[in-house]
Amino acid sequence: MTRTGGLAGARNSGILEATGIILGFCDDDDTWMPGKLTEQVALWRANPDAVGISSGITVRSDGRNIVRLAPERATFDDFLRSRITEVHPSAMLYSRSDLVDGPVGLVDEQLPASYGEDYDLLLRATKHGDILSVPQPLVRVLWDRPSFFAGQWQYIADGLTYLLRKFPEFERYPKGVARVAGQVAFAHAALGHKKEAFACARSSLHRDKTQLRAWAAYPVALGVVKPQTLLDAVQKTGRGL
Repeated sequence: MTRTGGLAGARNSGILEATGIILGFCDDDDTWMPGKLTEQVALWRANPDAVGISSGITVRSDGRNIVRLAPERATFDDFLRSRITEVHPSAMLYSRSDLVDGPVGLVDEQLPASYGEDYDLLLRATKHGDILSVPQPLVRVLWDRPSFFAGQWQYIADGLTYLLRKFPEFERYPKGVARVAGQVAFAHAALGHKKEAFACARSSLHRDKTQLRAWAAYPVALGVVKPQTLLDAVQKTGRGL
């Protein structure tokens, strides 16, 4: 590896070593389905202005397969409103020139613990074009295994706070800010940081009174329920925090 240690540096090492014109990522516990690249490249050829191409996914969680189809088109503003978890990093294709020499740039190695590096890349990329998705589940995503970030609540809080500061455009969409602030509140609650958890939860609910992550931070911070209990319940539906 030629870059800094961690996930972002590892991805950049691969990007820089690659010699093809199209780059695709796949986490070691995910699987590309037959025909994935064929379908995606065909869509890109039909829409050359796209900044990236994704697809739907099949999430394996709690012994079940849950199909999640990505929207056919996603813009920068769409990603400010929602992470759109269906646009999964293991499904994405990018142009190597956009990442190495072009307007998007490499993966941000300044992100704390590299948490949210895929979301950051999506936000930066869609400032220059839209992401299109093949309306088929062409990647199998395995959630029936421990995640590197499982229980790493400080990494989550620091990474998401960094993204909120990096992209002031989030303020265009109060519900988008509320979503991320709710995640930060939950992470601080899981760490036992009551003051920070309550402050972030209030900030989130001020913008969106229906933000469930912020509401969930209160019982977790007070020790009424364990964070993993709520996280496990959510993941059974094929969704994350």
